[in-house]
Amino acid sequence: MGPAAGPGGEDLILDTVAALSATIGIEAACDALAVSRATFYRNRPVPGPLAMLESSPPPPVVRASPARTLGTEERQRVLTVLHEERFQDWAPAAIQATLLDEGNYLCSTRTMCRILEKEGETRERRDQAIHPVYQKPELLATAPNQLWSWDITKLRGPVKWNYFQLYVIIDVFSRYVTGWMVVERESAELAELFIKESLQKHEIPMGQLTIHADRGKVMRSKPVAFLMADLGVSKTHSRPYTSNDNPYSESQFRTLKYRPGFPDRFGCIQDCRAYCQEFFAWYNDQHCHSGIALLTPAMVHFGQAPAVLAQRQIVLNAAYLAHPERFVRKPPAVNPLPEKVWINKPDSSNTTERKTH
Repeated sequence: MGPAAGPGGEDLILDTVAALSATIGIEAACDALAVSRATFYRNRPVPGPLAMLESSPPPPVVRASPARTLGTEERQRVLTVLHEERFQDWAPAAIQATLLDEGNYLCSTRTMCRILEKEGETRERRDQAIHPVYQKPELLATAPNQLWSWDITKLRGPVKWNYFQLYVIIDVFSRYVTGWMVVERESAELAELFIKESLQKHEIPMGQLTIHADRGKVMRSKPVAFLMADLGVSKTHSRPYTSNDNPYSESQFRTLKYRPGFPDRFGCIQDCRAYCQEFFAWYNDQHCHSGIALLTPAMVHFGQAPAVLAQRQIVLNAAYLAHPERFVRKPPAVNPLPEKVWINKPDSSNTTERKTH
């Protein structure tokens, strides 16, 4: 409370602040009468539930317009000038500068922008890139030769900035590498020949196979698209910059490059092809893949998995009969082979499964 307030004048001053606050606001009224806002809030009456029900709602606070606000006629005059033909394609700052050169000042540049914004006449003049919405691929394989995935990776050559290009096609269900090729450059024509030879080698009937790839230039090329259309093969693509949409090819490349003995650089393209020939023979026929019940891709791809798993179970049963005390909870069992392999399994269980065949 200000120092001029006497013992009996405190309530009068607070009442005056309350009366003024309806017109100019609490902050301005407190400042005018040198009253702390905390004092005003602390001493003003707070109505109880009954008083709140009986009293009518307070009238809305009508705030006075600032003195610098343009009147209706002034705003219309500014808008008329902005609508002049010579200013139709001008920015407000340029209009302001021109008017000042002509000895005329209407308002600030920001006020011009606000007036135009209120009339809905402001927008970004530059063309904005509108990115399309790419649908997440949801692909299902329940047997070999239903869904293939292919990609290209770079292998370092003998000198810096020199690379060889490794093309690989992998069957998503069996993880079997159905085709690979090492060349010196990426080419749509080479990719077309590579895919065609892989399809012919495995005798894929029309309408059965879907081939998935990322959105690389070669993958989206017209020769590859026309070839797949002619051979009755469906094609799908990953979303841009989303490596998880092509996980099986990415995982296979990781296995290749983290394999013991993988060189930092290859001396020539013949060295690269010799290494890949040895690696893919091991990968298909000897590599016990964790994603397919520790079977080799060849076992799954060529239908040998049931017999191999049955034989493994026989060995486990014999071990259990010999030493049951070594198996605490239950008899041992082989891991089953997955019946369904997804690229981006739908989140909802109610979503209809999109089969690739």
